Amino acid sequence: MRNFLRRVSDYRHQLLHRPGLGWLGSWLDQPACWSLNRRKVARGVALGLCAGLLPGPPKRFSALVLALLLRVNVPAALLATLYSNPLTILPLYFLAYSCGLLLLGDPAAGTMSQPPAWGELAWWQWGRQMLDWLLALGWPLLLGLLVLGLLLSTLGYVAVMVSWRCAVVRNWKNRKAARGSC
Repeated sequence: MRNFLRRVSDYRHQLLHRPGLGWLGSWLDQPACWSLNRRKVARGVALGLCAGLLPGPPKRFSALVLALLLRVNVPAALLATLYSNPLTILPLYFLAYSCGLLLLGDPAAGTMSQPPAWGELAWWQWGRQMLDWLLALGWPLLLGLLVLGLLLSTLGYVAVMVSWRCAVVRNWKNRKAARGSC
């Protein structure tokens, strides 16, 4: 994973020279947003996991903007948003809604109204009906998304910090063994 992030970080210079992206150069060419240290990558993953709960393309845009503003690792934040996709977003929202109902003390926990069917609707009509459906879910969904986002962010941050530390310790032991030390 580290090598992949390093290749993406090196690719940023080529990306900034593409037509139409030059105006983003001052924002995207910040070394702090591309550095590969444990804290920046862990914060980027946490930010990406939290932003991944937004529906559709705004999740990646919000992850990018927040990563640039908070100066965390941009590729890690963008990669971490990929866990939510059209196949997983509805189960995630159901989990968030159920969690919100449970936290609000609603006896109807675990039930959710039927989402709009795609059927013969145009994409903008379906999108509008989907937005109306999400707004009708209200406070339980909002509270559940907040709690789920915080939980996923915390778990992602801890997982990156622990796995990074384990990799460092393993490398230390391998180098020590290669030198012939006990």
